[in-house]
Amino acid sequence: MENHKPDDIIKENLTDIIARKINQLPETDRSLLEHGSTYIGLNAAICGLIANSLFRRTLNVTKARIAASLPMAVIPFLSANAFYTGFVSLPLSTGDLNCETCTMTRAGLIGLVFGGLYPAFLALPVNGALAARYQSALLPEKGNLVTYWIRISKPIFRKMVFPFLLQTVFAAYLGSRQYKLLITALQLPEPGLEIY
Repeated sequence: MENHKPDDIIKENLTDIIARKINQLPETDRSLLEHGSTYIGLNAAICGLIANSLFRRTLNVTKARIAASLPMAVIPFLSANAFYTGFVSLPLSTGDLNCETCTMTRAGLIGLVFGGLYPAFLALPVNGALAARYQSALLPEKGNLVTYWIRISKPIFRKMVFPFLLQTVFAAYLGSRQYKLLITALQLPEPGLEIY
């Protein structure tokens, strides 16, 4: 402890205080604070599976269902979970994020980018490679690749607007809810202290 700077000591004390206060919350509230990123990850996995299904139908890919669906569920789940934890949950629990609007904005952006757009963009090369491998769709020559994939992707992204919005709103709501729970926890009295 002697080698620590005063800011480190204050930071450690603040983190300990926040952890003690969170432990005083009811089990359901504590669970939401601790496992909120998992909910975002599950929604991202569902968005990935929806995008995968839409691209498979468009490209007439009927083979390798599990081989395409597994990465489309696991990779978005892990990335959304990790980014939400790193940019929202962890800063909230350490006291680095102390603004409700900032929390909602961060959470909403992570929900949109890593929970919605990333799985949809990930489905494009996965299913494009399967379509090329199994020759299920007529793929263009080298000169028309970009226009072909834009033409194929536009209707799919139009169909994915609702899952994108749902993921964004859900993530922003979850961030707001976690912030309010943290504020509620910080207003609880310190355990073991008696007020006279």
